[in-house]
Amino acid sequence: MTTPTHTSAPRVLGRVVDAETRCAHYHGPLDVVALQFKCCEEFYPCFACHEETAGHPTERWSAADGNRRAVLCGVCRTAMRIDDYLRAEACPSCSAPFNPGCRLHRHHYFDLTETS
Repeated sequence: MTTPTHTSAPRVLGRVVDAETRCAHYHGPLDVVALQFKCCEEFYPCFACHEETAGHPTERWSAADGNRRAVLCGVCRTAMRIDDYLRAEACPSCSAPFNPGCRLHRHHYFDLTETS
């Protein structure tokens, strides 16, 4: 289980359209996750927002980074570990469901091809 991290919610960059981190690209009811990018350690709602505004290439998190709190629930602002997010269907803190279609885009954020 993820321990909530509410100290001060990180800023979310890009074309954010609401307080739950939906963006111009992904704004459905379940699009409530922002991800921190390894290259700049900034949170963006999606890879397209990063591509449009960051000004540098994306660097993905590796399997060794699984303990890193790099995923933000837009509903409750809990920062969760990458490993917890990759196994979750909903926020472990507030139970807000996540978009299952986001699994199709994991390769933009995570390089999980490494073996232990």
